[in-house]
Amino acid sequence: MNKRLPAEQVSAIRRRLAAGSTSAGALNAQHGLLTTIDVASADAQVRHEVTGAGLTIGPLLEDPDVTDVVVNGPGQVWVDRGDGMVQVAPEEGDDSVRTAAGVRALAVRLAALCGQRLDDSSPIVDGTFPSGVRLHAMIPPLSASGTLISLRTHRAQVLSLEKLAQLGAIPHSLVSLAHALVEKHANVIISGATGAGKTTLLNAMLSRIAVTERILIIEESAELAPEHPHVLHLQVRRANVQGAGEVTMSDLVRAAMRMRPDRIVLGECRGVEVRDVLGALNTGHEGGWATIHANSAHDVPTRLVALGALAQMSESTVAAQAASALDAVIHVERRGAWRGIAQIATLHRQGGELVAQIAVNVHAGGVQYGPSYQQLCERLGL
Repeated sequence: MNKRLPAEQVSAIRRRLAAGSTSAGALNAQHGLLTTIDVASADAQVRHEVTGAGLTIGPLLEDPDVTDVVVNGPGQVWVDRGDGMVQVAPEEGDDSVRTAAGVRALAVRLAALCGQRLDDSSPIVDGTFPSGVRLHAMIPPLSASGTLISLRTHRAQVLSLEKLAQLGAIPHSLVSLAHALVEKHANVIISGATGAGKTTLLNAMLSRIAVTERILIIEESAELAPEHPHVLHLQVRRANVQGAGEVTMSDLVRAAMRMRPDRIVLGECRGVEVRDVLGALNTGHEGGWATIHANSAHDVPTRLVALGALAQMSESTVAAQAASALDAVIHVERRGAWRGIAQIATLHRQGGELVAQIAVNVHAGGVQYGPSYQQLCERLGL
């Protein structure tokens, strides 16, 4: 079947699905689908247009090279395959990205697939599909250019440290150091910009943890998926329209400490939960991991101090807690299509201020070892 299902058949399938029919049942009720090829083609259309992300976006999300897909309003679809954003033309007849009403309806449908609501009373949504794809959507009047949709794909296969080294994301000479950070229960924070590879690296690190250890992962929306048999995922819950029922990252960190964790992992440190994380890592919970947004390892102390201020922590308190709790900072960067480790640093107090001292610098010419490398090796028994 070379042509798409007509609009009336799509509407009929929608009604049957809404009434509880299966996809196969809804398709079998349609006249004119005579061959298995017809049914397979129609099933792909239903998967994308009726129950998925649409004829334009659906196939993009299934492309293993795609990392991000965004819709900047009607007719504005952009995709990142590792070399930056490139605009793509909407598929013919795909009104879900061609018209303002279609884009809004698509955003509402995607939010529902994530178990979220998107409407005038809740105009911003964050969610995760069962497949692991991350959704962020916003509707007018918060967005002046129309409904905005941002989708980040989830890598189905978790890459090992050795595989990352083969791909050039980690210098081969640093693989043993990375293993030691995990095996010696170092407390580590991974920094970097959006899309720099923080989640990919953290998945690889957590997959190295011994199978006898229990990992508790705390995130706003589940993204981390290490290959490990004993992983528990805790997710925040936003307040309802009455402003009640919120469960914050701080609430979950405190709860995790009572759940017999061998490892506490914070998907992203971005608010007052920094107080609870630093407190946990200073009270016997070793081997913790977290990520944070920062432009370099040198910027991590400033970022921690800023987050600590949100939790009413003084700069000196943050410096004392962080210098005591964190053994290393791994900074990752994105340079064109390349993503990988750019710096490894340790945190220290100097005159009451928190500073980062470089242990390793990674550049095009190779690996350069800094003043705190020996100290880090001593901590890890290397």
